[in-house]
Amino acid sequence: QVQLVESGGGLVQPGGSLRLSCAASGISVSSKTMDWYRQTPGNQRELVARMFSGGDTYYRDSVKGRFTISRDNAKNMVYLQMNSLKREDTAVYYCFCYVIGSEYWGQGTQVTVSS
Repeated sequence: QVQLVESGGGLVQPGGSLRLSCAASGISVSSKTMDWYRQTPGNQRELVARMFSGGDTYYRDSVKGRFTISRDNAKNMVYLQMNSLKREDTAVYYCFCYVIGSEYWGQGTQVTVSS
C-alpha cells in the first residue's frame, strides 16, 4: 500500500524559506518519478517540481532558481526546498507519484507567504 505524508508547511514572510518533506511508504522513491504539486482555492493543482527516477529534474518557470526538489533514498523521502518565497507561492502543496494504473497523493501541507 502506497502512502505519502507531507510535512513542513507553515507561515513565512515574503523572501523567507521553507523545506517541505514527503515521507513515502509502499514504494521506493529512488525508482519512481516523484512530483510536488500545489493548489489554491478555485484552481486546479499545478505541477511545481518533478524528480525523475534517474535524477533529472523539472521545475515550472515561476519557481526556477528558487525551489529545489531532492530525495534521500536511504530515508525514502522527497523534499522541496523553497527559497525567496513570494505571496503567490501561497497554496496547499501535495506530494504525488504514479504507480502503474494508480495515482497517489499525500494529504497536503499548507504554505502561506504573508507579512
